[in-house]
Amino acid sequence: MAQYRDALPQLDGDLFLTDGGIETTLIFHEKMDLPDFSAFYLFGTPAGIRVLDKYYRSYADIAKRFHTGLILESATWRASSDWGIKLGYDVQALANANHAAIGLLERIRYDYQTKDFPIVISGCIGPRGDGYVPERMMSSAGAQIYHQKQADTFAETAADMLSAITMNYAEEAVGVTRAARRAHMPVSISFTVETDGVLPTGQTLASAIEQVDDETDGYPSYYMINCAHPTHFTTGLRAGASWMGRIRGIRANASRQSHAELNDATELDPGDPDELGLQYAQLKRRHRHLNVMGGCCGTDQRHIQQIAVACGPFFRDMN
Repeated sequence: MAQYRDALPQLDGDLFLTDGGIETTLIFHEKMDLPDFSAFYLFGTPAGIRVLDKYYRSYADIAKRFHTGLILESATWRASSDWGIKLGYDVQALANANHAAIGLLERIRYDYQTKDFPIVISGCIGPRGDGYVPERMMSSAGAQIYHQKQADTFAETAADMLSAITMNYAEEAVGVTRAARRAHMPVSISFTVETDGVLPTGQTLASAIEQVDDETDGYPSYYMINCAHPTHFTTGLRAGASWMGRIRGIRANASRQSHAELNDATELDPGDPDELGLQYAQLKRRHRHLNVMGGCCGTDQRHIQQIAVACGPFFRDMN
């Protein structure tokens, strides 16, 4: 059952780590076949489940070692109806995959969690279209209709919250938020930005956050930025701005490449884990409320460990 649905512990401000770039890790390091970047596809075989189990436990080990909290994000970024249909999943099979994804995280939490090591389970919702390109853009109402089934499915599980990851236009983020509210689930909204720090639609991050808050009565528990390198968005973050105070988390890419370059890449660009950790520390120094930290494309255990090394002292000083 859900443990933290009514009071998410990361809202208290302590450091919470997440995993890294699950799809790029599985494809490039584990040599797994992920059609359309669909990690949930691995729940179809015992071997796939074992790989996912090993993946998540590696991050639980890091968080435990550094005495942080942990957010386990389900492998369901593609587990919505359009993507499921492409892989031959009917409604029930897709629901089963979403349940299986949370069930795996529930077992890991059982094995690791202690009174001093809180673990939050998050049901991951991805964009209906391409993560990099705002194609087939929906109205807010249309986005709620599309995402409601997955939100309702997670509400039946041990998930404590929902996370909308790689949102590239505000209307879809509004729709996911409304779906979460109807399902009585807390939700975080994570926008992606281009190399100039704005959404792929050209909307500023500030405007997108303000739009979602305005149209949902401020329902998201917090916002995040993902699938962009810190050099793409750091200068656009305004300390002291009300909208900036709504951003609590960062899941950056390892690479400085643009979305278009990453999309065409045939080899993984892992960047520099040490440098990425220092860039997170610089963000933390400027924006003290940031406390949910993980990775996106190209990041793995090395990057998350360096983020913990670089940022941990800030949290010890705060305590």
